[in-house]
Formats: sequence, C-alpha cells, structure tokens
Amino acid sequence: MPWEHFGHQADIGVRGIGASKEAAFEQAGLALTAVITDVNLLEAGESVEVSCEAPDDELLFVDWLNAIVYEMATRGMLFSRFQVRLNDGRLRGRLWGQRVDVQQHEPAVEVKGATYTELEVKRRGDGAWVAQCVVDV
Repeated sequence: MPWEHFGHQADIGVRGIGASKEAAFEQAGLALTAVITDVNLLEAGESVEVSCEAPDDELLFVDWLNAIVYEMATRGMLFSRFQVRLNDGRLRGRLWGQRVDVQQHEPAVEVKGATYTELEVKRRGDGAWVAQCVVDV
C-alpha cells in the first residue's frame, strides 16, 4: 500500500495507507523518511527496536513517528523498512536502515518531530487504514 505527502504551510504532512492499521503506520514511516531523502537510496541493513504506549491510536501514531525521529537523530541513521505490531495501546516496532551518508543520501531537511496538526488514524469506507499528521521540518 502507498504512502504520500500533503502540503501544510511551512511544514509537510505524512500519510500512510494500508490494509491494516499496522501497515498504515509502517507506510507513514516511509513517508517520514521520504521527507528527508529518496527512500530508494537506502539499504535496510541495520535494525533498531522501538516501543511506544498511548491511550489511543492517534497519540500512539505521533509517538511512533517521534520514536523514528529520535532514532534518526541519536543514531545518525535513516530508515527504509518498518515493521509494526499493535496490541491494546502498545506498539512494538522494528526499523531497518543505514547510517546517513550526506554525499549519497543528500538529506533535504531535518524533521524535528510529529505534531497533532491534521492528526488522524481511521479506517476509510473502502476498508483501507489511513494514519497521518503534519511533521515539523
């Protein structure tokens, strides 16, 4: 299933679409990385585990994206593959990626974090799940 960006003043929206809520979260991870660089330039070599917990899907989604941003910043990595498992307000995730190579990846911007602006996690009429919000760049 796809991911996409949507415009929002000086920032940018990320949207993941999937057959399941987990898949929508995973695709949003790709959309987040694609704000920074072309995901096709990345190798999914090194893996990192993350976990989040929140009282609802929307807050959990923001925590998920902010966990990715945190791992990017502290490890100097970019991620191109994501795996999410959701269970009763808890998220267990795995990120695969590689260390940033400025020459190869040509990072366009730095994502500072996910926001609550246009935050939505819902099932569409066609059965697909959508997870989206605006990220601060």
